[in-house]
Amino acid sequence: MENNIEVLSTVKVSKSLDIYKIVDSLNRTLKEKDLMFGLALDENDQEQMIFTIYRT
Repeated sequence: MENNIEVLSTVKVSKSLDIYKIVDSLNRTLKEKDLMFGLALDENDQEQMIFTIYRT
């Protein structure tokens, strides 16, 4: 079985305590559309986060 994950978009955003709630809601709502969302702390700037949209 082949599992390709395509990055559709990546953007840096300011760090926020509640942004993970938005990412979680997007993942729960749009997984049937073959979309997945990720959030990571920027390794170079601890005040920035990287939000990524994937097609699965």
